[in-house]
Amino acid sequence: MIEKPDFWQDKKNAEKVLREKTYLEKLKNDFELISSESKDLFDIYDLALEENNNEIIGETTSNIKILFNKIKQIEIRCFLSNDNDTFDSYLEFHAGAGGTESQDWADMLRRMYMKWAVKKDFKIEIISEHKGDEAGIKSSIIKIKGDYANGLLKNESGIHRLVRISPFDSGARRHTSFASVWVYPVISENIDIEILEKDLRIDTYRSSGAGGQHVNTTDSAVRITHLPTKIVVQCQNERSQHKNKETCMNMLRARLYDYELKKKEKENENLENSKSEIGWGHQIRSYVLHPYKMVKDNRTNFESSSPEKVLGGDIDDFLESSLYKLNA
Repeated sequence: MIEKPDFWQDKKNAEKVLREKTYLEKLKNDFELISSESKDLFDIYDLALEENNNEIIGETTSNIKILFNKIKQIEIRCFLSNDNDTFDSYLEFHAGAGGTESQDWADMLRRMYMKWAVKKDFKIEIISEHKGDEAGIKSSIIKIKGDYANGLLKNESGIHRLVRISPFDSGARRHTSFASVWVYPVISENIDIEILEKDLRIDTYRSSGAGGQHVNTTDSAVRITHLPTKIVVQCQNERSQHKNKETCMNMLRARLYDYELKKKEKENENLENSKSEIGWGHQIRSYVLHPYKMVKDNRTNFESSSPEKVLGGDIDDFLESSLYKLNA
C-alpha cells in the first residue's frame, strides 16, 4: 500500500497508515526481543538447576519476573490500538450531592489521577477549577499529556464512591460520598469536526481559579455551550479571554468527537443515563476507608486492600484490569 504512487494523495489516511505501521512494527520487534530474552533466561535457569547454583537461580528468577512484567506491558499495548488511544486526555471531575463531603472527595480523586500522571512522567495542565464552598472542588477539568494517556484512562469514566469517617463531621460519623470522572481524548488537529457558530452560546465570567489577582480583574473565563448536544466546556486558566476561548473550542471539538464515537458504538445512551445521577447504583468503583480498607472496581471485580496507595496514584493495576476485561 505504501509503495503505491498515489499513497500520499490522501495525506490524512497516509499518516494513519504510517502510525499503524509504526505501532505494529514496534509490537513485532518487542515480541521478538522478548522471545529471544526468554529463551536465554530459561536456558540459564535450567543449567543453574542442574549445577545446583542457588545464586544464579535467584538472579535468573528475578530476571524472569522482570521479563513477565515486560510481556504484560506488551499485552496491554495490544489493547491500545484505536486511533484515539494515542492521544492526550481530558479528565473532567464533578462533585455529587452532599456539599463539602463530595467536594472534598472530587478533589481527592483529581489528586489521585494527577499523582498517577506524575509517576508516569506525564505533563498535567489544570484547564478549569470551581472550588468548593469550604473545601475541595465543585468541578474541574485537567489535561494529561503523555504516551497513550487516553488509552490508559479511557475506562475511568463513571461514578466513584468513597466511604470514610468524615474529617468534617464533629461526631466522627461514617459518610458516603460520590464524584464523577469523565474521560475524553485531546483530539488531533487533523480530525475535522464541524462546529457551526449558530449552535454555540458563549458566556464570559470572572475567573475564580489560580493565577493571582490579574486573573480576577477581567471577565477572562469562557464557557461555551453546544446547543444541539447540550455539551458545555469552560476554561479559566489563561489570563487572556481569547486564549481561554481557543482552549474551549479545542475541548469542544474533543467532546464532540468523543460523543460521535460513543454514538456509533451505541454506548452514548447508557453513558448519559449514568451521568444523570452522581449517586447510588451508578458507581464503577468504591473506595472504602472505614470500617475496613478496600478499593473495588465493580465492573472487573479487581480489588486492592491498600486504598492509601491507590489514592496516592498507584492505579495501574486497576487501569490494566479494565483494559483486559472491558476490551476483551
